[in-house]
Amino acid sequence: MPIDVIRPQWPVPANVGSAITLRSGGCSTEPFSQSNLALHVQDDAQSVIANRQSLVQSLRLPAEPLWLDQVHSTDLVYAPSAIDSPQADGSYSDQFGAVCAVLTADCLPVLLCDRAGTQVAAAHAGWRGLCGGILRKTVATFKYPPDLLLAYLGPAIGPQVFEVGGEVLQAFLDQAQNPTHRQAIAAAFRLRESVGDKYLADLYALARAELQASGVTEIYGGDYCSYSDSERFYSYRREPKTGRNGSLIWLRG
Repeated sequence: MPIDVIRPQWPVPANVGSAITLRSGGCSTEPFSQSNLALHVQDDAQSVIANRQSLVQSLRLPAEPLWLDQVHSTDLVYAPSAIDSPQADGSYSDQFGAVCAVLTADCLPVLLCDRAGTQVAAAHAGWRGLCGGILRKTVATFKYPPDLLLAYLGPAIGPQVFEVGGEVLQAFLDQAQNPTHRQAIAAAFRLRESVGDKYLADLYALARAELQASGVTEIYGGDYCSYSDSERFYSYRREPKTGRNGSLIWLRG
């Protein structure tokens, strides 16, 4: 059964393909139903492989996506020459035939390309990777300057439910690139006065602030909540034993 996807709405060149998978359409059973794409979550491996094959066929991908062994790092790999399942949290490509992909279930997937359609990239930006600089490192892989790039923010846990401690706020403030960036970081955290030193954090706002501080001005997406939308998205905070949605980007021939 074909896996259902969202086609990101952003003004990319015609030769850039992108998609975000939904829960519906695959063959995984509870609690991974239906379109889990991750092998590391204790789902039946044959179901995951079937889901991945279905995705390749339904999207007419030029190749199997480069599935990463994601560890909340800031490491990126060049997809055309990467080995299978490299330990990294992002990939980039300037070649037809390579598909960049990240898997998420509350963390933020970020897709990027340049306006000329010569390079694409996908990054897994949980709060640790985002704080550590994975997006600025992804931007730095492009040959074109940042103001000629486009970014799309895929489904992540929303700012109404993503609770973190004060140490997370401080960690982001310590990594601010300039005063304007620091101010944007502070605005992305809302203190929960009745819960002590707890904040509601806006991953989307933090990603926009990081991208803007890195010179990227065209930023799209950022209007989903994986935690609240159980019909379409997996959420680790909602259900610790769950699947993963995929966010993909590639160059068409």
